Amino acid sequence: MSARSGDGQDEGDERVWLVERTYGDDELNLIILVYATADGEGYFRKERALTSFDDERETPVSLSVPADELGGTDDRDRERYAAEATRMAEVHDPDDTV
Repeated sequence: MSARSGDGQDEGDERVWLVERTYGDDELNLIILVYATADGEGYFRKERALTSFDDERETPVSLSVPADELGGTDDRDRERYAAEATRMAEVHDPDDTV
């Protein structure tokens, strides 16, 4: 049984916020969702088939992911990711969707 932190996350998980949504460059029908920590230091990438959006499934604004699944953010993206993650956290509850 895993321990839970106060915000419903498993202990050792990190809260990440949606910071970028783009189409895959070399793969057809792929949406790339990028979530980042509020400080912009870590990111989590999730891919979804464009056809999965046909059923109007909404995209979560926030995820709780194991810390060891986060990648390190490039210097050029860190500030932008931090700003967007902070903005999303200020205007959305973690359970919201877009």
